[in-house]
Amino acid sequence: MNPHAAFRRWILVAAAWLACSLMFGDRAAAQSCTLNSIVPGSYGTISNLLTGTNDDSSSTFRVTCTGTNGRVVRLCLELARGSTPSGGAGERALLSGSNFVDQEFYSNAARTSIWGSWGSVVTPAYSTGGVQSDLSIVSGGTASVTFTVYGRIVLTGQRTKVPATYTWTGSPQIGLRYRYTNGTACPGGNNTRTATGFNWTATIAAQCVVSAQAIAFPSSGLLTANKDATGTVTPTCTNTTPYTIALDGGTTGATNPTQRKMSKGAERVTYGIYRNSARTQPWGSTQGTNTASGTGNGTGQNFTAYGRVPAQTTPSPGNYADTVVTTITY
Repeated sequence: MNPHAAFRRWILVAAAWLACSLMFGDRAAAQSCTLNSIVPGSYGTISNLLTGTNDDSSSTFRVTCTGTNGRVVRLCLELARGSTPSGGAGERALLSGSNFVDQEFYSNAARTSIWGSWGSVVTPAYSTGGVQSDLSIVSGGTASVTFTVYGRIVLTGQRTKVPATYTWTGSPQIGLRYRYTNGTACPGGNNTRTATGFNWTATIAAQCVVSAQAIAFPSSGLLTANKDATGTVTPTCTNTTPYTIALDGGTTGATNPTQRKMSKGAERVTYGIYRNSARTQPWGSTQGTNTASGTGNGTGQNFTAYGRVPAQTTPSPGNYADTVVTTITY
């Protein structure tokens, strides 16, 4: 045998063995990522629906990757559209039966960057793209990063929502596509993960606010005939919420709603407040007897308060006044 030829064969065998070793080494160090530590989101009980301010919340989930030390894994993260009302394409809505509350998810605390999807892992694609993040594999061949999702319910324009507990669901809700970085932007790579358990909830509580416009009787001389005037009581209650409105007896604590007193020092002028223009239905504070009632629709509902000063002995001239407390029960 030619000794030089044998030497060449040995080198080829060694080279082939080295190539196999490198190939199996790459496989052992291939990146692998998981979605974990998923915290469901909750807006809690929304008590500011009628004021129209925003309601914010946040939640987190974690991505853990293993791979070769020093390598960087590109994470392409998507959030699904999730459950939406019928015909509400593009809305990330919390549902309660056929009722819904619009919300949105963001990737920044200022809530200016919507966290959407590319439709590469969760479909259909929602709004803008998802979030791209790079994770460096550290000593030990593993690394983790926690992501915060910032939720917001814009209550302006949603005052007519019905009190209930609403939920955002979907399957999957979180999508992940990942690979070692190679200069290509998201989405990319054949490695994917999805996760559920990222439900969000919000409870709209029944609530009411009330305002009132005073009854201002005209200036009078002698009180020899009825003097009439009106005011307005305006309750605003959540949609479908029943309520009653009571008016107390004023500063003198009158138990008869037609015998309230306006005062100037120790002098008094008797007057009454009624629920109807004929002034036959007194408006007081006895539930079910002389209170007003209604059902909320999320907007202000005006009730006219009909005031009357009946004929009576005229006290000395001056300004007479009373303060009546309005109470809404729901």
